[in-house]
Amino acid sequence: MKKILVTGGLGYIGSHTVVELINSNYEVVIIDDLSNSQVEVLQNIKKLTGVEPSFYCSDLKDRALVSKVFEEHAIAGVIHFAAYKSVGESQQIPLDYYENNICSLINLLQEMKTRSVDNFIFSSSCTVYGQADHMPISEETPLKMPESCYGKTKQMGEEIIKDYIEAERKKATLLRYFNPIGAHPSGLLGELPRGIPNNLIPYVVQTAAGVRECLSIFGDDYPTEDGTAIRDYIYVIDLARAHVAALNKLLQSEELMCLDIYNLGTGKGTSVLEIVKSFQKINKQVVPFKMCDRRPGDIVVAYADASKAEKELNWTAGTSIEESLRTAWNWQQTLV
Repeated sequence: MKKILVTGGLGYIGSHTVVELINSNYEVVIIDDLSNSQVEVLQNIKKLTGVEPSFYCSDLKDRALVSKVFEEHAIAGVIHFAAYKSVGESQQIPLDYYENNICSLINLLQEMKTRSVDNFIFSSSCTVYGQADHMPISEETPLKMPESCYGKTKQMGEEIIKDYIEAERKKATLLRYFNPIGAHPSGLLGELPRGIPNNLIPYVVQTAAGVRECLSIFGDDYPTEDGTAIRDYIYVIDLARAHVAALNKLLQSEELMCLDIYNLGTGKGTSVLEIVKSFQKINKQVVPFKMCDRRPGDIVVAYADASKAEKELNWTAGTSIEESLRTAWNWQQTLV
């Protein structure tokens, strides 16, 4: 069994990916500082898989800790999720985002270089495209300056990885994904942000559950059919499985050096208002909402051309938005 280091492995996407990795016969080591996750997730992973991964509660900015993990485990590959991830928050505390997201990445790559570990998967984002001129967005779409500091850290991260791969002759994959939603059908894993949610679906389900009084929809004057922003919403387990497929490809590759880039999405754009109305219809719940001003850093529309990932990774995002929204509500109900 190859041993894979997953940073941010107790977070939303990370925990679902850990389950899929274990189910695919990988051994997993997790580093997570619990800044936006809970240690109880570790036991829920064990309930789902029968395996409790090795876990280190620490900050990736601590180079000594990163070195300790690589010293204690024969790591075959790294999947790097750990990062601050809120578009709005990044505009308010930009230095925190640059320090955390960039320093963590550099520490990991330095240790991989020292230990001669070849295989690296980076959790990137469609924000690296900025507001693209044409839809859908393919991997060939020119990158623009992102609208948010969060997006800038992802774009900088990609450039750092590209330079590292070229200089050190290593292998890496950049996964640019769109908007993950939903939860594990068991109700054991889901998205549980600390404080007021920055992402749409946790805000929707918490409002439906009465945790939040009212959902704020940021912007009703976008040049879209209903005035709200359009995104590509992908089911989190579909996304997790794409990470496993990308890892398999990296480990099986006989190339001495490679850098693959894949968009991960459904190829369909859905507006914020459409999501809210679909959630209410599917789950038979009322979601009070109000229209607010646009948030700094938000773009108008983004949805993916994921045909490259479908072809090269033999992967598709096959779960409907309706099913994703059902699992999100099921997850919320386990918390109340």
